Amino acid sequence: MTIDTLISAKWVIPVSPAGVLHQHSIAINDGKILDILPTQQALQQYSPKQQVDCPEHALLPGLINSHTHAAMNLLRGIADDLPLMPWLKAHIWPAEQRWLSESFVHDGSLHAIAEMIRSGTTTFNDMYLFPDVTARCALQAGVRASIGLIVIDFPTAWAQDAAEYLSKGLKLRDELKNYPLLHFTLAPHAPYTVSDGPLQRIATLANELDLPIHMHVHETQHEVDEFLQQRQQRPLAHLAALGLLSPNLQAVHMTALNAEEIELLAAHDVSVIHCPESNLKLASGICPVAPLQHQGVNVALGTDGAASNNDLDLFGEMRTAALLAKGINQDARAVKAQTALEMATINAARALHIDHLTGSLALGKSADMIAVNLNHIETAPVYDPVSTLVYACSREQVEYVWVAGRSLLHKRQLTTLDESAILEAAHHWREKIYAFNQQSGTEQ
Repeated sequence: MTIDTLISAKWVIPVSPAGVLHQHSIAINDGKILDILPTQQALQQYSPKQQVDCPEHALLPGLINSHTHAAMNLLRGIADDLPLMPWLKAHIWPAEQRWLSESFVHDGSLHAIAEMIRSGTTTFNDMYLFPDVTARCALQAGVRASIGLIVIDFPTAWAQDAAEYLSKGLKLRDELKNYPLLHFTLAPHAPYTVSDGPLQRIATLANELDLPIHMHVHETQHEVDEFLQQRQQRPLAHLAALGLLSPNLQAVHMTALNAEEIELLAAHDVSVIHCPESNLKLASGICPVAPLQHQGVNVALGTDGAASNNDLDLFGEMRTAALLAKGINQDARAVKAQTALEMATINAARALHIDHLTGSLALGKSADMIAVNLNHIETAPVYDPVSTLVYACSREQVEYVWVAGRSLLHKRQLTTLDESAILEAAHHWREKIYAFNQQSGTEQ
């Protein structure tokens, strides 16, 4: 049988179900996984137009970054070693007020997408202004993206008030909803930046349009305490009263939770997006991943933006999430390697409502895959490839990336994006921003 592509690897890791297939191949046709079978059998059964041999590689689903602010790659390192609110109020929001534009979001989004592809990420879930620009950057790159239709009460360069944010976002979704690699979420920024009227409207729209809701919730204890003081109610309880707790909700960060709230999340089938490295860097707190998973809550992984991480490396997030959970629970069995990998793949796909398309290697799913070379000094010898991927591997070992069967990275080289142009744009923005900060006396 003639097919488009046959990829053969030393190890094939479907993720769901758990396990490792040795010396197997994946047959791809029309962008989808047609078959997964032993390599010798595959060579007899299929005649591929293209054949890729990965003799020392693990072949696994592409990683899914469940929470990003892609364009903020251009602000990487602009304000480090600060807690969340001083970081936002004194540095990030002023920088965005000064520089935010279509060209900023275009150049920053392409930069982030290139970094993510080279890190083995095939899908990202974004929340930022000018979502139309980020969406078109994703289409240009050929990557899968969940585009957040941002909503916030105050004016920005994108919109003036919550009603305009929603109107422009829904129009964008209508324009681009037929592109198979683009998905959309309603993205209210946070309970403290979006008022009750728009939040109730978002809850209604999510149910009517079957759209997920992507939102920062309980990011810090300070946020919870301040909200409680002002509203006599914790943010999660407030969202519950407004009808936002449902399987549609992707609650990002969730560092300040009590036992009753964990039970509430489980009861409403809410997904939690854990961003361990960003939360650690901003000293925002630590999401109680093990207790959440013990109650059956779906927990996925995100990086947050490069301005607060400072990279978009899900291999690092998997390792940090696993080690952090073990340390704070004093239990070496908390968040095992397989669990961490699931958080960056199938759990993330479930949170984004795209697990029927991606997140695992299964017949009929989109061929969103990566091949990682484990024959390196840093990762040899390999006894358990899943353990090696989580605890020893680096993103620099990702050699091949495919989305819907299309090659986006071949032997570490980007195939759909111009790396030199992306770097040139990044250097251009750095010179502009640095010169302005020097002139205005802004601390670097």
